Amino acid sequence: MAAGPLLVVLTGPSGAGKDSVRARLKSLGRPYAFIVTTTTRPRRAGEQGGEELTFVSRAQFERLLERGGLLEHAVVYGQRYGVPRAPVQKALARGEDVVLRTDVQGARHIKSVAPAAITIFIAPPSEEELRRRLLSRGGDSAQQQALRLRLAQEEMASASEFDHVVINDDLERCTREIEDILARERARPGSDPIVLQ
Repeated sequence: MAAGPLLVVLTGPSGAGKDSVRARLKSLGRPYAFIVTTTTRPRRAGEQGGEELTFVSRAQFERLLERGGLLEHAVVYGQRYGVPRAPVQKALARGEDVVLRTDVQGARHIKSVAPAAITIFIAPPSEEELRRRLLSRGGDSAQQQALRLRLAQEEMASASEFDHVVINDDLERCTREIEDILARERARPGSDPIVLQ
């Protein structure tokens, strides 16, 4: 009996490279459904909506929340983020593996409402590299950088909570390791179907 589609959650601290890994997976052209996160965060200079994030007003976000339209949601660095439920359900119904990118608290919540989800914690190669990546980001104030560093250190301590931990020391190697994990998960007998509670 063929296993059903996978619900894959990429998580980890800010600066671990979740977006880079997601973009590399997407570039491979595999039949994955990549779900776009919805946020109230203002766009950064030159940032486009639709590929990585959908930008909405706080009122629009609240309406989605009230209608049960979000699989998970959280306040991160003072802004609201959420994974829309409908595209996840539609992709799973089509038999497609779904790939989500969330913060650590979002991954925990998704695992609680969809226990068969596969959670993959993406970690930087070292705390020094994480610090370098976070401090080299443009557009963050010193206060935002300090907050990101503190939260990233807290999130790194939670890595063992997740199904798999992958070190992002080399994007190609990290992506191959994730693809190997997904291949093993697909081949595992007796996999539970994804049910969103």
